[in-house]
Amino acid sequence: MEEAPLYHHLADGPPGGRALWVRADDGVRLRLGWWPGGGRGTVLLLPGRTEYIEKYGPAAGELAARGYATLVLDNRGQGLSDRLVADARIGHVDRFADYQRDLAAMLAALEPLGAPRPLFLLAHSMGGAIGLRALIEGLEVRAAAFSAPMWGIVMAPRMVPVARGVGLAARWLRQDNRFAPSTGPVPYPLAVPFEGNTLTTDRAMWDWMKAQVEEHPELTLGGPSIRWLDTALAELRWLARQESPRLPCLTVMGSEERIVVQAAIRKRMARWPGGVLTEVPGAQHEIMMEAPATRTAFYDAAASLFEASREG
Repeated sequence: MEEAPLYHHLADGPPGGRALWVRADDGVRLRLGWWPGGGRGTVLLLPGRTEYIEKYGPAAGELAARGYATLVLDNRGQGLSDRLVADARIGHVDRFADYQRDLAAMLAALEPLGAPRPLFLLAHSMGGAIGLRALIEGLEVRAAAFSAPMWGIVMAPRMVPVARGVGLAARWLRQDNRFAPSTGPVPYPLAVPFEGNTLTTDRAMWDWMKAQVEEHPELTLGGPSIRWLDTALAELRWLARQESPRLPCLTVMGSEERIVVQAAIRKRMARWPGGVLTEVPGAQHEIMMEAPATRTAFYDAAASLFEASREG
């Protein structure tokens, strides 16, 4: 593994943080972020679409304060990991299952880093879909915590068959690496004002996220490609047919969630043995970027779950 850039002043993470270059088994170069944080175990943090390592420096700090190290990655096609199409502003992936290659590269870095065991999963939004597949396929963690997992994407019902049709046509015409309809190149925090945004009710966190993308636009993304949307919807259909894994799980979502489908989260958690769903009144999509009380409650609950699951 080679050292990679980490913008410490943006991340505001705990001491000892570093970034590393690794490669997935198909040759895609990925950036990992590592924050040591104590001997209680290591949290594998899977971020959402458009996100990057620096956004989770505060999360690593919260976990370190509770005794856990954090390993987080820039998924392929975002952050400083390899972009997969000529227009770097487009969030693209050939197959949604390719994100599992990124997770495999992440797991391969644990031993060289001397990461403490046991392992735990913390996943947000798109990371929730990636993490759920990994758990179904046998990812060896003691417990999982999800923040607004993407187990369904909010779309008008009439648009679902349209999206599938557009995806098929665009693939046939070899145009599926273009922006999905109604999306564009501008990162969300720069495209909309704080008032009416769908991410957070906390102005300080909104301003912090906006400042990050303004200072380092190379970290950011605009909308997804047609192919990303098509393969993501196919992945969600597959996930919906699978049984829930048998391990301790906490899922938290805001009552004002408007990006992922609340009903899909409730349905999944209703059939997760021993799973707990918490709905936070007034909160939006970014639970870990929400008001201070919401953030603290989330990290306390996740750490409590991890601690109760350390002896497997």
